[in-house]
Amino acid sequence: MNLFSRRSVASVLCLLLAMSQGCTTTSGSSQGISNLVIAEPMPINPQSELALARLSEIIQRVEVTEEQRAKLFYDRGVIFDSVGLRSLASFDFQRALRLQPDLVDAYNFMGIHHTQRQEFNLAYEAFDSAIELEPQHQYAYLNRGIALYYGGRPEMAVADIQKFQLQEQFDPYRMVWLYLVEYEIDPELAKKNLQDNYDSLPHNSWANNILRLFLGGMSEAEFIDELTIGVTSNKELTDRLCEGYFYLGKYNQILELPNNSANYFKLALGTNVYEFIEHRYAKLELDLLNVSLAEPEDRAEQLPAEE
Repeated sequence: MNLFSRRSVASVLCLLLAMSQGCTTTSGSSQGISNLVIAEPMPINPQSELALARLSEIIQRVEVTEEQRAKLFYDRGVIFDSVGLRSLASFDFQRALRLQPDLVDAYNFMGIHHTQRQEFNLAYEAFDSAIELEPQHQYAYLNRGIALYYGGRPEMAVADIQKFQLQEQFDPYRMVWLYLVEYEIDPELAKKNLQDNYDSLPHNSWANNILRLFLGGMSEAEFIDELTIGVTSNKELTDRLCEGYFYLGKYNQILELPNNSANYFKLALGTNVYEFIEHRYAKLELDLLNVSLAEPEDRAEQLPAEE
């Protein structure tokens, strides 16, 4: 699931093109590596590289107003973000906000990046700013909810995720994020709510399998077997695998199988689908897993040696 429409990147690329013309491992159950579906990682779009070069040239050489320059920094930040250059993207978003402090989408992106770096208080502030400027910015509610979730405040996160889910009630991705947050508060109630949401779905799509997986309606092996259904290109496959392996990671996390979770999060990262919410937070999940796995060792080292 993309937390910021790809159309924002595509529109920048189209604009620049117009300007140029005018001026490994497995789940740990019975699965083996041969059973996994692996796609070729997505390469950087050459048009994105070209757009970055042109935007940089325009910013350096063309006389524009501060508002126009802010938009140029923002547009370049969006493209940096889409190719995984998060630090450069954050730098551009910060410069855009200095020039235009009411640039809502820049606050949204800054909040996402702060969340990925576990700078949760800064993330909350950024999302609060976005929502204050545009109260109907639904993705700011999603992203603030995710920041609260990873920041250990699931009770506060629920309200934001619920507000986001109600904007498109039959979106399986929104349903699963609500479930993940509610699970941290009350696992039984979370599963009941997820079942109710699943039963309300008027359509059958691949994403419904994510809900079936968490509800116990399909096995991990069945989920993997159906990952390629309806896929017609490598691009579609990498998108699907990025999503699928992330949620398999979360599923194994609930089963308290951290090593399996880590492997699935690594597979999600290996797709290079930088714009997807699942790719953005797979690295954060790995960082948190590494901390939790190291804690028992740290405690063991602190115990006095037996005499």
